Amino acid sequence: MIKITQEDLIRYIYNETSEQKSASIKVALQTDWNLKESYETLLNSNKSLSTIHFSPRPQSVDNILKYASKKHAQVISH
Repeated sequence: MIKITQEDLIRYIYNETSEQKSASIKVALQTDWNLKESYETLLNSNKSLSTIHFSPRPQSVDNILKYASKKHAQVISH
C-alpha cells in the first residue's frame, strides 16, 4: 500500500492529485481511520479559511502611501 502524506491530502482537497493518486487516497480513506481523521481535520480547516477575510491595518496602508509618495517626489525631482 502507498503511504499517503498530509501533503497528499492537501493536494487531494484542492483537486491537484493525479487520477491514480486520487483513487489511492479514496481507498485509503475508506480503510485507514487515522488518515480519515486527518483528512476531515484538513477539510474543515480549508472550509474555515475560506470564511476568513484579511485586511491590513490602516497604519500599514498609510505607511505604504507615504513611502510611495516620497519615492514619487524623488523621481520627479531628478
